[in-house]
Amino acid sequence: MPDSTDLEAPEISIADRLCWIFGSSRSGSTWLLRMLSGLDRVVPIDDPHIGHHLGVWRPIPLAWASEDEPPELRILADFKRDHDDYFFSDRYRHAWMPALRELILARFGAQVADTARELDIDRPIVVVKEPASHVADWLLEIFPGSRMIFLLRDGRDVVDSWLDAYKEGSWATSEGAYPLSTRREREALIRWQSSVWLRRTEVVQRAFRAHDPERRVMVRYEDLRARPAEELLKVCGIVSADPPMSRIEEIVNSRSYESVPAEQRGSGQAIRRAEPGGWRKHMSEREQAAMHEILGPKLVELGYTSDAEAAARAEGPAAALPSAS
Repeated sequence: MPDSTDLEAPEISIADRLCWIFGSSRSGSTWLLRMLSGLDRVVPIDDPHIGHHLGVWRPIPLAWASEDEPPELRILADFKRDHDDYFFSDRYRHAWMPALRELILARFGAQVADTARELDIDRPIVVVKEPASHVADWLLEIFPGSRMIFLLRDGRDVVDSWLDAYKEGSWATSEGAYPLSTRREREALIRWQSSVWLRRTEVVQRAFRAHDPERRVMVRYEDLRARPAEELLKVCGIVSADPPMSRIEEIVNSRSYESVPAEQRGSGQAIRRAEPGGWRKHMSEREQAAMHEILGPKLVELGYTSDAEAAARAEGPAAALPSAS
């Protein structure tokens, strides 16, 4: 079995055994990674946050607290890529990109070597859940031979999940989040997280279209909830795993929401599993209008709502259509 040095060596590189889970955070990626980790040879890497270091947001979230029209969300590289002194400048891409590739391989290789040794796994498949997917295009450019899972979820439910995370005692407060106490704070977070979902979704869409069709798959969270075994089997084809359906069903059952201890799931927990459409119950019509102002066109494009509903909700309470039952 290869040791840590072997895994880091170019001839036994894990580069072509990488599979990324991209999409928005709070989209069921933890559940999907838990299921994939039940497959033979799969070594999971949960939330390395590479994108949060490479893709620093601009402007800062405080900008979404303004009553003005929401700004366009971008990353620092969008403004600095033409500056020679910027570390990740386009001019010196030839220097930093290969070095960044080796850094990522060395870091993942060390962790994978430990796990592979502990579990006696030969030639592990490395599945990385990267929550900061707004740099998916960079990562796939660095690792063109890797696999890609595009996990998509209705952006309104994603924003609703983040609202739940920003309350007293939630899982996110231990990671730097803070409890929201006023209507204005809630609206600012809704506008900010709507912009984050939109940017990440657009970046991952472009990366998905540009990636090798044989090495990519898109899964909707809503389909994964409705047909977990069938959707997991579809993902297995990309991960280079071929378990029988009986094994797939066993994994789904053993890693279901109900299998998580009660004190570790539900509102305020990292594993929340709110019903699709729960945003209708948890947001005021004013908050829904602020969200649809940003998300409306993309939701229509992705089939999550109609033109008429998106337009009506973005116009505000007086024009909103009745909520779906």
